[in-house]
Amino acid sequence: MEQLDTIRNFVIISHVDHGKSTLADRFLELTGSVEARKMRPQYLDQMELEKEKGITIKMQPVRMNYESGIMNYEKNAKNPNSKFLISNSSDSTQKFVLNLIDTPGHVDFSYEVSRALAAVEGAILLVDATQGVQAQTIANLDLARKEDVCIIPAINKIDLPSAEVERVKSELTDILGVVPEDIFEVSAKTGQGVEALLQGVVERVPPPQGADIRGINAELRGTDADQRGNFLRESADPLRALVFDSKYDSYQGVIAHVRIFDGSVKKGEKIYFMATGARAEVIDAGVFLPERASKGELCAGEIGYIATGIKEPDLVRVGDTLTSADRHGTDADQRGINTDQRGGFPRESALSLRESAHVEPLPGYHEPMPVVFTSLFPENQDEYEILGDALKKLKLEDAAMIFEPEESNALGRGFRAGFLGMLHMEIISERLRREYDLRLVLSTPSVAFKVKTKKGGESFVYSAGRMPPPQEIGAIEEPVAHAEAVVPVEFLGVLTVCINEAEGVIDEAVTLAGERLLVRFKAPLRAIIVNFYDTLKSATQGFGSFSYAMSGYRESDLVRMDILVAGEKVASLSEIVPREKAHRTARARVEKLKELLPRALFQIALQAEVDGRIVARETIPALRKDVTGYLYGGDRTRKMKLWKKQQRGKKRMKETARVEIPPEVFLKLFKK
Repeated sequence: MEQLDTIRNFVIISHVDHGKSTLADRFLELTGSVEARKMRPQYLDQMELEKEKGITIKMQPVRMNYESGIMNYEKNAKNPNSKFLISNSSDSTQKFVLNLIDTPGHVDFSYEVSRALAAVEGAILLVDATQGVQAQTIANLDLARKEDVCIIPAINKIDLPSAEVERVKSELTDILGVVPEDIFEVSAKTGQGVEALLQGVVERVPPPQGADIRGINAELRGTDADQRGNFLRESADPLRALVFDSKYDSYQGVIAHVRIFDGSVKKGEKIYFMATGARAEVIDAGVFLPERASKGELCAGEIGYIATGIKEPDLVRVGDTLTSADRHGTDADQRGINTDQRGGFPRESALSLRESAHVEPLPGYHEPMPVVFTSLFPENQDEYEILGDALKKLKLEDAAMIFEPEESNALGRGFRAGFLGMLHMEIISERLRREYDLRLVLSTPSVAFKVKTKKGGESFVYSAGRMPPPQEIGAIEEPVAHAEAVVPVEFLGVLTVCINEAEGVIDEAVTLAGERLLVRFKAPLRAIIVNFYDTLKSATQGFGSFSYAMSGYRESDLVRMDILVAGEKVASLSEIVPREKAHRTARARVEKLKELLPRALFQIALQAEVDGRIVARETIPALRKDVTGYLYGGDRTRKMKLWKKQQRGKKRMKETARVEIPPEVFLKLFKK
């Protein structure tokens, strides 16, 4: 059993591609957590999609053992960034347990970062020495400050010839308010400075502190270490654990990834989920090494997993507080509470039972707000139930995704799903295809519009297909995003063009060190979720970055645009566009669709309709098949007969055939 003073819980946060996963690799090597023969680049990136795209998608915890000098704890009044000043008391060494959570860097997965930060006391803020502070660096820093964790700044890639260490140091001192000496310089690729950074984690990050532990630490400081540790572990604090992630196992049910704040939990004990009221027996408890390793028990301060045996994914929610079932009455009592909620149990009894538990739930997280919505329909309607089960299991790992059943006259039964961005949507749809062997039809990505009718009603519309008729609409409001972009000064002009094309308005521009600008602007969410990132990267030669968050709604002049394929409206291709851009958007859509759709044996007409009028048209020519190739001679009338027969067949096919749109077309259609 580890002493609390020897545990450090921390994360690595940064902009995408600044070297988080590579730094985690060096930590694993330095601590001997992974055998040399098993080591591979980006070891903590377990998903195939992560390896293919070269980015971290899922947070991944790992427990490492590290030997360092024995430390003494004192308040550090000189350095506000460091919560504790620690100095060596002797030449002997002490073993520390380091719980690291590797996090994603892309803006679509910022919710993963916020969940990881809620489970730790420290964060390494990693910045690329060649790129400096980027938009997502600032966004992740804000998340860390909200959780009040100890921030350790570090500059990575100092071994590169193009590294500008002093410039990046200047930027970090400005935004963090620290002195340059507090900033670590490392090369995750070569390992230079990595051990000093790991030692910095031990020295600066405070040991775990639950709600009741914070006061005890101060009272017991100066007593024997074993006595202090045992008191902390054996105190009568009830179990409180934060579920920061979860996944589904076919044999052990829901596996909850937890941080134990108070108390302890053992294999065989009964546990209770405070948000859902679910009860379970602990099948197994352990830690991540980084693979799951059974330990039988988790104590205060530790990060690990609990196998619950629960087969219903809905019963375990990310952000829920897990506690002992003993403090929430017997199963019969719980049934009484459930009955009370239906009106059949005295309310006073239920309340007194809750009050007697004396367990307050942990703060948890703010519910994420999806910004991109799409409909998911299985190509084979017999797979509807399979799709529903797959979405429930994926939601265990990805709490930011939401979904609800939906029906379409053309596509049958499916689900309307919400995501944090286009990449998030693409990853989920690809995982459904690979992990569950599902072929899906996706509708046009959309945002949530607020529609006010002339009769005074108001509702949210998540797809163009559900938009009321134009004559019933009084006003349409669309979500607005507050965005931040970081670019070199020389690219301010092209950034302004990008913002104007996205119908945005610049609020302010702040000069950063190294002749770079932080530009804050507002733009319609629908205009930046699809292509703005790619457009910005292209226009700034890869030097630009941006992040965004929703900031409210505003009234706009919008219309519904429908796409007709072979004379038939395709509901999943309908979208809501600005009236003044409707013709240009319609032309772009049918031209792109002409490139993407495969040719058929008959001519296919592609049309765009706005307000009941066709505003754009393209035609996919028929695929020519040589029906006379086998003829070696003879009268020409024989060939004419075959050609006319083919022509009649194509005409019948055109009248009756239905054009099948491949699933990949829906994603490619809206990407430049």
